[in-house]
Amino acid sequence: MTFDTQTIMMVFFIFLVAISFYKIRQFLPQKQLHDDDTTEQAQKKLQIIAIKVIQENENITQVELYEAIINHDEFDKEHFWRFNQNKSNQLLKSLHIKGLVSHSQ
Repeated sequence: MTFDTQTIMMVFFIFLVAISFYKIRQFLPQKQLHDDDTTEQAQKKLQIIAIKVIQENENITQVELYEAIINHDEFDKEHFWRFNQNKSNQLLKSLHIKGLVSHSQ
């Protein structure tokens, strides 16, 4: 049984592509991280904290809102360690869009 060059090259190509997919798959996340703050539950928790802070302080700036959120009793600093001023501004915008907070605040 003889194999021509094209058949041997095709077998090696398919073999190497399979190995490449396996290696790439190893680098992709397989499970959710314990401190993932992008989940729907984590975002809802941040929204609840932000709404409480806004209700407690009617005239609050965006910087004061950020500082009040990170100093709130319910804010978990280990879980939300990526939370920064930019994410606070995005959270406020999402609350505006959902109609949970008025634009005048």
